[in-house]
Parts: sequence; structure tokens; C-alpha cells
Amino acid sequence: MMHAYRSHTCAALNKSNVGETIRLSGWVHRVRDHGGVLFIDLRDHYGITQVLCDGDSAAFKALEAVRSEWVIRVDGRVKARDASLVNTKIPTGEIEVYVTEVEVLGASEELPLPVFGDAEYPEETRLTYRFLDLRRDTMHQNMMLRSNVVRWLRNAMWDQGFTEFQTPIITASSPEGARDFLVPSRLHPGKFYALPQAPQQFKQLIQVAGFDRYFQIAPCFRDEDPRADRSPTDFYQLDVEMSFVTQDDVFGAVQPVLQGLFETFGKGRKVDADWPRIAYRDSLKWFGSDKPDLRNPIKMQEVSEHFRGSGFAIFAKLLEQDGNEVRAIPAPKGPSGDPVGRKFCDRMNAFAQQQGLPGMGYIFWRERGAPRTLGEILDTPVSEIVDPDETKETERLALEAIQKAHAANDRARVEFLFQAFFGQHEPAGPLAKNIGPERTEAIRQQLGLEKGDAAFFLGGKPETFEPIAGRARNVIGEELGLTDKDSFRFAWIVDFPMYEKTDDGKIDFSHNPFSMPQGGLEALNGDPLKVYAYQYDLACNGYEIISGGIRNHKPEIMYKAFELAGYPNSEVDKRFGGMVKAFKYGAPPHGGCAAGIDRLVMLLADTQNIREVIMFPMNQRAEDLLMGAPSEPMNEQLRELRLRVLPKEA
Repeated sequence: MMHAYRSHTCAALNKSNVGETIRLSGWVHRVRDHGGVLFIDLRDHYGITQVLCDGDSAAFKALEAVRSEWVIRVDGRVKARDASLVNTKIPTGEIEVYVTEVEVLGASEELPLPVFGDAEYPEETRLTYRFLDLRRDTMHQNMMLRSNVVRWLRNAMWDQGFTEFQTPIITASSPEGARDFLVPSRLHPGKFYALPQAPQQFKQLIQVAGFDRYFQIAPCFRDEDPRADRSPTDFYQLDVEMSFVTQDDVFGAVQPVLQGLFETFGKGRKVDADWPRIAYRDSLKWFGSDKPDLRNPIKMQEVSEHFRGSGFAIFAKLLEQDGNEVRAIPAPKGPSGDPVGRKFCDRMNAFAQQQGLPGMGYIFWRERGAPRTLGEILDTPVSEIVDPDETKETERLALEAIQKAHAANDRARVEFLFQAFFGQHEPAGPLAKNIGPERTEAIRQQLGLEKGDAAFFLGGKPETFEPIAGRARNVIGEELGLTDKDSFRFAWIVDFPMYEKTDDGKIDFSHNPFSMPQGGLEALNGDPLKVYAYQYDLACNGYEIISGGIRNHKPEIMYKAFELAGYPNSEVDKRFGGMVKAFKYGAPPHGGCAAGIDRLVMLLADTQNIREVIMFPMNQRAEDLLMGAPSEPMNEQLRELRLRVLPKEA
């Protein structure tokens, strides 16, 4: 007896089934009427099968009434397609099903957005009708990718000797860098639970309990401002913790897992096996970001000395103040070989202005016409080379300086001066004119640039211009074709500062408060702003995908660390009493990390919007448009919880 709904899925039939009577159920993906012959693409979770019906079939009239996204059951005979009509793009492309019977299982109203095709629709509409949006092929593939990634990670962690444990969802509030979602307690009026920002304390307690290598695909909840690469409410992470490990041990456990993940699901894109370690301060200096995109080879450099006391007054005056710097963003010509000219430089200057800066200085190097040769300069007296009526004073002085260096047998100085004044690389742009050829040549040599290349310059306090410099670096890499789009590049960012100064001048944790300070208790007795933590992130293609650290497992160090951030011992005992108590009964050195599942899938799916890889995401205002959350509570609920909602402030 045939199953009530299907004998096969919509991806299962092939040429071997020709002649069989079968039953399929699914959604009407597309209807085509070819003059009395109906062709329907029938879709289910697994794939698509083409079914057809003509006027000779008893099912024709009923099938004629169906529309897109109706759910139907069809019975029919499997036929082979003509060779010229075979569709090689789908597994069922060699066959079609002649329908003899049809049943409508679920009719559909007119669609608010189409399922067929990839037309762009407003995100508000897509999220309101998410169940329809998820029927689209791209979204369906994204969700299947996510599911397969989670399964792969789980298997890989077990294979690495890790054990999976679950930690509580309702817990106590904890300062982890974001706002908690609070949950009022009915049994304890006036008190609140919190949804965990991460299983941080629990996974450390698991180590104290002696369970060594822990992992979990953990839900986390943070009341954050939304971004394209971050959910405003909840997310999932691969949570990891290990006992008796150093930072190197954690890196060694994580790399093969993520390397294998990206090789498996990266669709053939190159996965670089060299994961450099970059100090946080260097990452900001070189890339303007603590999550650098290393597919872009541009590395910024400090060039302050070339502008100190120079003719470019803006930078020269800035450098008279302590803490100011001038950084250069090299812009070598891309694979096309086209020189970086004035038009591109002007566009980047306009970009800086759009980002809120007065502008961005630049120099570009073009080929000098009919340059002098070094042999000519060295073998001929200056008086015979120059024409007093046409030669500029700077050129005459340059010729004399070259010959003087030659007489002193200073070959490096000879070559430098020759390249600066008469070589093939002629500098252009306002900055070059202001600082002169010698300083300009020194910059070119430091940056390793050639003719056709350019450089951009920003000055001031690094913390004010670094983010803009980082964005400019990304734009330059993209527009000049320098960024390798067909690869994944990873980097460990290490040596994060333990503390930072807040806007009101107080000292606070700059990252995870549970990390061990480098140097232990002794380091905490000096300047807090000079203390580094055993804290690390993993960056990939411009995104942070892992954050972790070696934990502070000694109560005396923990008390001191929190004291510097303004938490007295009593507050530490109140907030983290369970963990502090546990550390007093024999805690092993331990450390770990957490990888954002949503962000991993976002990278693998090649999308820049994290909502494209979450089944039912919130919108950018942290609203669930499908389910209507957040919603107003009923009065009975508020009374039961002894809560009152205050009116909005005018």
C-alpha cells in the first residue's frame, strides 16, 4: 500500500524509475501552461521534480487551478525526458512525472513576496513573512549550511577529545562587556535572573570540577546594539575550555578544527594554513583594526620622522605635540598594472572627508620624462651640466651634493640622492611639493613603492584616525584589486591590554574580566594601563570569529584585578561568589575560547549580513516581526511578578 503522501522525495527519482507509478508531495514552485499541457515544478526540502498533465488526464482540471506555493500531492507515472529536454542542473533532470491524480493539501493566498528567483525585497517584509523567505533557494541553502556546520563542529570536537556539556540558561547577572537580559523572579519578588551572555563562569567551574576538555554549542544572550555582523539579542557559539593549558595549547587545539571547517565548507576557496600572531597594538598600527583582513596585503607604517620639521606645516605642527603620529597607507598598483593616479587619490581624499576628517594627504609617483643618468652626473662638472638661466637652485644643489657624496665614497648617499632628484620615480601631489624630493624619496623607499604607486597619509592621535585609516586601507585594497577575494586568511590577535580608561577617567576592564594578567599579581602593582592580558581573538577576512583567554584561576589575583576596576572584594564575592569559592578549593590553570557560529556561517555563505544565516532573526531594532516580540505584558503577569511599567519619559 502506498504512503499517504509520498513514495519518493522530489529529488529521488531518476532514469531507473521510468515506468513506475509514484506519489510526490510538495510546494508548487512554478507553473507553465504550454497550450493545453501544464508543466509544474514541484519542490520539497530535497529538490525539484517536473510534473506534467494534459487534457487526457482526469487530474487536468484540478491541476489547472493550483497556483504558486500551494501544497499538493500528485500520483503519476515516471517518464523519460527527450534527450534534448534533459536538465543536467538537477538530479531529477532526466525524468518527468505524468500526473494521473492530484490532491490539494494546502492552498496559498497571494504571496507578499515571491519564492521563485532572487529578487530583492525589503527586509521588513522578509522578516514578517520569514516562513516564506526561508523557502527561497538561497535561504534554504544557508540554513542547511548552518546545520551542517554545527554537526561538523560537534563531530570534530569529539574527535579532538572534547566532551559536550550543557550549562544553565537562567543564571545570575555578570559583567561581560554587554547588557544583560534580566528575567524577573516570581518566587523571589524584586530579584532577577539573567540570561547568560556566555557560559563563562560555568565552563570555568567545569574545569575546577575536573572535566578537562569541555565544549558546547551554546546559546548566548546580549542586549546589544545591532550591526550587520551581530545579532542584537541572541546568538550561538562554539564554547571551549581546557585545563592545564597555555595559550599555545589552545591555539593548537582550535586551528585544526577551524582549518578543517573552512576547507570542508569553503567551496574551494583557499584556506591559508599560516595563522600569524599579531599584537593588538601592532594590529591597530598596521591595519587600523583589531580584526584585520589579511587578504589585503597593505600594511600601514608610521612615517612621522619624515614630516617632523618639514615644510608641510599641518603635520609638522601636529608632531610638536606628544602622542601624535603620521601614518602612511601604501597604495601599490594592482594586478592590472594601471598606475594609481591623481583621480584615485582625489577620490580617497573625498572618502576621508566623508568619514569626518579634513582630508587625507597623498603622494603618487609617476615616471619621469628623459631622466639624467648617474654616469652623466658623476663624470661631468656641475658647471657644464646646468644652465644658470634654466636650472632651478634645488637641482644645482642636488647635483653638487651627489658629487660631494661620490668624492667621499658614500655610495648609499649617492644612490639615494640620485633617486630622489633624478631617478625614474617622479613624486607628484601637494605633499611632495611641501616636503621636498629628499624626504619624499625616503618615504618611497621606506614603503617599498615604485613608479605608478601612491601613498596616503593621516596624522594626529592614533586612536582618532586609526578606524578611518583601517577603512581607507580596505577601500584601497578593494578598488585596486589587491584583496584576494577567493581565500580565507586568519590571524591571532594577542596581548590585549587588561584595562582601559573610560570617558570619565576611571579604570575598567577592556576585555574579558576573567583573563589572567601577564606577569600575574606583580604586574597589577604597577600602572594598570600597561598590563597585558592573556587574552586573544582570532580574525578572519576582517571579522572577529573567536575570542578567548587563559583564565585568572587564583583568588588573590582575581580580587586585585577587580579592585583596580573599581570592584571591592565584597562586590566580587557577591557577583562571582561561586567561582571565587571554587578557586579556593584547588583550581587548575585553564583557558579556552568561543567561536561565533553565526559569523562562521556568514563567512562560509559569503554574505555580509548575519540575518541571512539565522533562521528567525530579529530586525535591526531588535524586533521579531513574525512573532510580535517584544510585546506588552498582561496586567496579571505584572501583578504576579510585583512589577510596574513606568511611562515613557516625555
